[in-house]
Amino acid sequence: MREAHDGPPPRAGLRATGTAAAAVSGARAAGSRPTCRRPTTPTAWFAGRLPDDWFTGAPSVDVDREEITVVGELAAPEGSDDTAAAEGRISRFREDTRGERMAIADEAQRRYGRSVAWGASIGETRVLFTHLAVPVMTRLRQPQRQVLDTLVDAGVARSRSEALAWCVRLVGEHTERLAR
Repeated sequence: MREAHDGPPPRAGLRATGTAAAAVSGARAAGSRPTCRRPTTPTAWFAGRLPDDWFTGAPSVDVDREEITVVGELAAPEGSDDTAAAEGRISRFREDTRGERMAIADEAQRRYGRSVAWGASIGETRVLFTHLAVPVMTRLRQPQRQVLDTLVDAGVARSRSEALAWCVRLVGEHTERLAR
């Protein structure tokens, strides 16, 4: 005779082990359905993990396959709208928070399996600290290579790689405008 249970039948060859098994068996022993902890998104995790006094609002958290980039808005220096003053304030933030940022980055890397890059902005001034430049493999046909070579010849870029990065940046800017 089979035991009655809530939920779908177990799949062959799979069984819960460790703390997950204890949580599931404990929940079933109490007569309720098993509960699983929902994974948090990096954006939500950073919102809860970062000190409240670092940024003037919620930081921007961008995630791709290799990296998580966290950029927050800092308070502008009093009495100055100068770009140099903004860059100085960002530099001070970078040095003052280095140890704590690295500890948070280590936690996030263990949690999400991606490196963390940091940045800060004040108004239009945005500075990214150490971040990845990931090589991208692609196959371009002659007409596409000629476009890149034209950009190099025109002085827009120093190499095909830089020309391709310039094109991606340009498309990204237009995509942002269309999304607004």
